[in-house]
Amino acid sequence: MNPNLQQVNHFFNKKRFRLSLILVILGLAYAGASLGLGFQTHSLLNIQDGIAWLIQNFIPNEASKGYWHEISQQLFRTFLVAVAATTCAAVGALFLAIIGAKTLTAAITVSWVIRGFSSLLRNIPIVAWAMILLFSFKQNDLTGFLALFFMTLGFLTRAFMETIEDFGTEKIQALQATGATYLQVIFQGLLPEIAVALMSWILYMIENNVRDATLVGLLTGTGIGFIFNLYFKSLRYGAAGLVVLSVILLVVTVELISNLIGRLLS
Repeated sequence: MNPNLQQVNHFFNKKRFRLSLILVILGLAYAGASLGLGFQTHSLLNIQDGIAWLIQNFIPNEASKGYWHEISQQLFRTFLVAVAATTCAAVGALFLAIIGAKTLTAAITVSWVIRGFSSLLRNIPIVAWAMILLFSFKQNDLTGFLALFFMTLGFLTRAFMETIEDFGTEKIQALQATGATYLQVIFQGLLPEIAVALMSWILYMIENNVRDATLVGLLTGTGIGFIFNLYFKSLRYGAAGLVVLSVILLVVTVELISNLIGRLLS
């Protein structure tokens, strides 16, 4: 047999073996999880019944229109909490990123401390933040704000640090060689150069926090999440469906506006 053909066959046999091994591992993981939960796989065959029930009950009807005023108020309230948490976190994240970026920090230890701090904040799920803060601040808008703030602070700090470090040590040294001070390098050289990238991260987090704010509202008893929970538990499914539709429209609108701003800035 041709040596080249043997190599090709060996390559594909190796790839097939790896693929088969991955599929076996996934299958065993699913089987183990199903047995542990007592989940019956054949229940998936009846999923169309659940979808039919959703279509029948969750489509907003004529009676649901009477809830629109209350829904729009809470939706706007949720949006404001998400925007406020993101913008406040962005200011704090920029300050921490400037201090902790390897290209700007005076001590590498400071950089590692800030990186560890930001990783801790962003790796705690938003639901966990809400549950932790509930013990101290109870069910109110402040709890939702703080939960979004802490998670966003950790995420944006890390993102801003990487953006600043991508600016490059050589450019910073070149600015310093011209006689620019530390503050001039940051505010007149660095920030104008990376402003578009920073704004893109902020817009992304606003989009993300609008979604998360809905979930946080379920726990904190505020905003659109609370209204959905109230309507659903009181069997007002049409109104609950209108809440879901309004959240989808808000998220899509925020994303479209973010994309438009991103194109204008670039």
